[in-house]
Amino acid sequence: THRCAAPGWLDPPMTTFEKFGDPALGCEPYWYQGYASAYYGPSHEVFRRKCRDFVEGQVRPHLEEWIAKKAYPLELHQKALAAGLPTAGLQKDVQARYPSAVVPAEGFDAFHELIYLDELAAVGPGGALGQCGINSMALPPVLFAGSPLVQSQVVEEVIHGRKNISLAISEPSAGSDVANLRTSAVLEKDVYVVNGQKKWITGGHMADFFTLAVRTGKAGPGGISLLLVDAKTPGFRVRKMDMQFDSCHGTTFLDFEDVRVPKSNLIGQEGQGFMYLLLNFNHERFVISASTCRFARLCYAEALKYSLRRKTFGKPLYEHQMIRWKLAEMLRQVEALHDYNERVAFQYKCGVPDAKLGAQCGMLKVFASKTFEYCAREASQVFGGSSLVRDGPGKLVERLYREVRASAIPGGSEEVLLDLAARQAIGQSLRQEKQLHSKPKRSPEGKDSQDVIPQPTRASDAEAPKSKL
Repeated sequence: THRCAAPGWLDPPMTTFEKFGDPALGCEPYWYQGYASAYYGPSHEVFRRKCRDFVEGQVRPHLEEWIAKKAYPLELHQKALAAGLPTAGLQKDVQARYPSAVVPAEGFDAFHELIYLDELAAVGPGGALGQCGINSMALPPVLFAGSPLVQSQVVEEVIHGRKNISLAISEPSAGSDVANLRTSAVLEKDVYVVNGQKKWITGGHMADFFTLAVRTGKAGPGGISLLLVDAKTPGFRVRKMDMQFDSCHGTTFLDFEDVRVPKSNLIGQEGQGFMYLLLNFNHERFVISASTCRFARLCYAEALKYSLRRKTFGKPLYEHQMIRWKLAEMLRQVEALHDYNERVAFQYKCGVPDAKLGAQCGMLKVFASKTFEYCAREASQVFGGSSLVRDGPGKLVERLYREVRASAIPGGSEEVLLDLAARQAIGQSLRQEKQLHSKPKRSPEGKDSQDVIPQPTRASDAEAPKSKL
């Protein structure tokens, strides 16, 4: 590792590292291949090695067997923590709960998380360690707004890999339309009686607890609350659904029939559930985009290597100009996507609130799924008939192709996210137009009223600080 001898205007200084992994152009992120970067330091380099060693030693040798049996090894999270890897994400509220030996001296930042997500995806689709990602989405609302009683039931057990928690929001009639969910929770003395259904809940079959979004009040987002639900509660049923893609993990359908949840399991305040969910929605899209970028890179890398081995019409595949064009076009898009991931990671590292990154994370996720879709298609064309069967040289590309929709739909469909970005752009433009013709109202703090983002409150603090997630 060394600092570049750069002109004095370069701040922060660039850093280069020893080459790591596959040396072929584009088969690894640029900074793995000796190129300079301002984003990474020695702790990132060490963490990258930990991630790669764990995946190669504990995941890759067993993944095919786990997929065939559709069995997620429950002990995997404890092994990951022992190897110095997180089990529930790297947001600040979460990483404060990890053993001190796991966390670098300066703490984890968003680039550690980007490395972690990229390295876990380098083994290809299959869902190994996928529950760690689900834990990272379901636990933050508990840490932000949950009472000490609620946190005591689940936080330490999940952090140490002994239990898992899933996020239960989507319903048969409300996927991206979260504000109109129907699952109800009616308060009867000291319990909420829950009735309804949830669909597409990842990891529900292995979750010990659920961060459950329910309707406790009026229609719309103001009537939504969050409950911590024990999977063993009577009246609660889980069934696993068969999915398009290969996975040792799983996606489930949940039924709630007069499920009685203690009132003390309310997460935060009644009616603020939608706001608690918003704390992490955009970050979820960043998580998906980071993994999707590596999947797209795998498509490129597999196609590149196959073009060296395969011969058609008396010459290697790579000697055909159209094949070279396909490879270069895949690489161009993958590298641009990785740069976009780093740009968003930098915003998180600099403390930009999740609520301000809606358009950025939305467009990032759309860019990721469209890039992956393109690369999966083009890699399949390079492999030809070998990409149609589930064994042989095209096995990984075939599996990647079936994974595309799992990047494009969960976490907000492409159409919904593009509309979100457009509506934000239009809304800001309309406010600018209005300000040209009238004096803007001022908030008590002296800020323009339209720039004040409502913040949910922690259960224990009426004057809550902004989220640290």
